[in-house]
Amino acid sequence: MKVVILCGGLGSRLAEETKLVPKPMVKLAGKPIVCHIMDIYNFYGFNEFILATGYKNKIIEKYFKKNKNIKCIYTGKKSMTGGRLLRLKNFFSKDENFMLTYGDGLTNQNIKKLYNFHLKHKKIATMTVVKPIARFGEVFLNGDKVKKFEEKPQLNQNWINGGFFVLNSKIFDFIKNDQTMLEREPLNKLVKKKEVVAYRHKNFWQCMDTMRDKNILLTLLKNKKAPWKKLKKFS
Repeated sequence: MKVVILCGGLGSRLAEETKLVPKPMVKLAGKPIVCHIMDIYNFYGFNEFILATGYKNKIIEKYFKKNKNIKCIYTGKKSMTGGRLLRLKNFFSKDENFMLTYGDGLTNQNIKKLYNFHLKHKKIATMTVVKPIARFGEVFLNGDKVKKFEEKPQLNQNWINGGFFVLNSKIFDFIKNDQTMLEREPLNKLVKKKEVVAYRHKNFWQCMDTMRDKNILLTLLKNKKAPWKKLKKFS
């Protein structure tokens, strides 16, 4: 099964790094984050990758040019997420399922279970949803007394898009052009048609939007506590 990884954005919130390289090529412990992402998919047997490139695309193309399982496809300098995906339409047959993710997020979710969930529900789009970890510890008070302290708990809020999708090629019928954001009009239309289901992932998930995010991931790697390095096929 094909896995599309969106690798074309500017990564402006990580400008300290992305002035020189595209965000998916920012290294964690000597290895680009996009390689960590591909390792997750490889672990579950999904190893045919299409990297939708844009900003500084030549750097990505050069890095992966000798890997036959990885296609680097230029999808425009200013294309939005939906537009990048639309430019890959010819790589897919009618009614074909495929994986999609962003080039900056890591998880320990079972990708095989995600795929099976998609097959079970038979919808156009399956979206992984997560609850992020709070930035600060949470203090519970009883008057002036501290009743409970929880260090960086999982936020008690609505689920958010975790960025790991399974899609059917029918999705292309809902994308207009380069300026279409997948997360807006296409997915909202599919929601109204009841063609989107949510796969709840209650364990580790972390994006790399900022230097703070990168340092969180580096600390996990340094301390040998990186959950995406401890995957289980039957969990």
